[in-house]
Amino acid sequence: MTDREVMEFDVVVVGGGPAGLSAACRIMQRAQAEEKEISVCLVEKGSEIGAHILSGAVIDQKALAELFPDWQEKAAPLNTQVNSDELLWLSSEKDSRLLNHWMVPKTLHNDGNYIISLGNLSRWLAEQAEALGVEVFPGFSAAHLSYDTNGNVEGIITGDMGVAENGTEKDGFMPGMLLKAKYTIFAEGCRGHLGKELMAHFELDKGKAPQHYGLGIKELWDVPESQSKPGTVIHTAGWPLGNEAGGGGFLYHLENNQVAVGLIVDLNYKNPYLSPYDEFQKYKHHPIIAEHLKGAKRVSYGARAIAKGGWASLPKMSFPGGLVIGCDAGTLNPAKIKGTHTAMKSGMLAADTIFDALQMDTPPAELHQFNDALRDSWLGKELQQARNFVPVMHKLGTFWGGAYNWLDQNIFSGGLPFTFNDMVPDYASLELAKKHVAPVYKKPDGLLSFDKLSSVFLSNTNHEEDQPCHLQLKDPSIPVQSNLMKFAEPAQRYCPAGVYEIVESNNESIFQINAQNCIHCKTCDIKDPAQNITWVTPEGSGGPNYPNM
Repeated sequence: MTDREVMEFDVVVVGGGPAGLSAACRIMQRAQAEEKEISVCLVEKGSEIGAHILSGAVIDQKALAELFPDWQEKAAPLNTQVNSDELLWLSSEKDSRLLNHWMVPKTLHNDGNYIISLGNLSRWLAEQAEALGVEVFPGFSAAHLSYDTNGNVEGIITGDMGVAENGTEKDGFMPGMLLKAKYTIFAEGCRGHLGKELMAHFELDKGKAPQHYGLGIKELWDVPESQSKPGTVIHTAGWPLGNEAGGGGFLYHLENNQVAVGLIVDLNYKNPYLSPYDEFQKYKHHPIIAEHLKGAKRVSYGARAIAKGGWASLPKMSFPGGLVIGCDAGTLNPAKIKGTHTAMKSGMLAADTIFDALQMDTPPAELHQFNDALRDSWLGKELQQARNFVPVMHKLGTFWGGAYNWLDQNIFSGGLPFTFNDMVPDYASLELAKKHVAPVYKKPDGLLSFDKLSSVFLSNTNHEEDQPCHLQLKDPSIPVQSNLMKFAEPAQRYCPAGVYEIVESNNESIFQINAQNCIHCKTCDIKDPAQNITWVTPEGSGGPNYPNM
């Protein structure tokens, strides 16, 4: 057994996104206010806080205002308030229709919201956390759970550094540390690999609808100053996805003459030939979108899975030794297409629950009360009101599902006495290739559309080459012997980074994994029809390094 350094804290937080950082800040705020000594450590696998953060992002600032009422005085990076908010129906590659404000579900209205870089907000939150006394460790991946003799989670083990691909120790090998805590908070973001293990080990999602996901693909563009319209928000539905998949597009004008453009593709699509990446490249050629990108320069690219199951998929969030929060649990509100304020609120509720428990003579192993606190909060009420938003779209389609949601949200405030559930996991929705025709995708023009490798280059992705592959196959034979025959091996297309290829060698098909390209979106872990791919964390600091996403 490897001798590991052991560090002990009251609380360990896994993940330096808005949920984890809000939890850390809130605990220390309470500790200072009540003059208590509490030690909090936060680990983040990215090379720095914000390196792996990717979101649209339009933020409802109410959770931030609860956490830091003086956020404006503290110069939180919310600089661009929404001043124009449009939803368009794209009926074809050239045609569109602007929906009147009253026709849009009120949950999608963005009055008073801000267009931000979520990475920059996370960096700001980390500064606040450190000022409050939180120990923040970027570049350290939480690789394994640690259990005590009673089977309770006692902390995490960070990833070993300096392990070769064959499993041997390289020069400069450093074993990971055991970070022990009275309570561990898991805030890894959507499809966190330790969160996934916790769900299975403690059956946290037992009796719940399966989690549903979308894949969000985003680019950042520098536009000419004359074209910049800070505060403009555009959302679209319809083309290019049409009947092939649910989802929609977005385009936001930020400060500094920048535009964020992206497409979200629901991962319950049926056609194994569909390529979310290529659908996004096609999307940018629509005249409504293209006009905003004339004479502009693409400066960054990224992709990330989004947990959008909402209320029906919300698991039990407590277990012996800790809590799972934010997008790790699936707190995003799909009716708002927003998850930052809900993630932050879940972190604050977790912090209050843990702080109160630490004041007891004998803190309980499991904080069952957190589940009730969340459901009784405005977060719980918000998710409950939006409970039908996703499943009704899955069952009725974009148009009729949208009509139901308008009625439910605008007239009844989510109070219609019906509950829809989609019990089919996203991976199981994929149909055999022989039932479908491959879409025709045009060659990228290098102006609006681009190939995958040039896009990955703009994500600043890097992994130490000689390390164990973090994309693990339960059965290496399945991609060629099963998935290729049945589904034309969809990993070649659902991955937005060109990680997976079928290559021919000596008249033999070989499944090749280009792990160096991985941008940590987690789509493979979600959509593989055999559930044969498991995403685990690579060495700390590996992956993308987003500057302003």
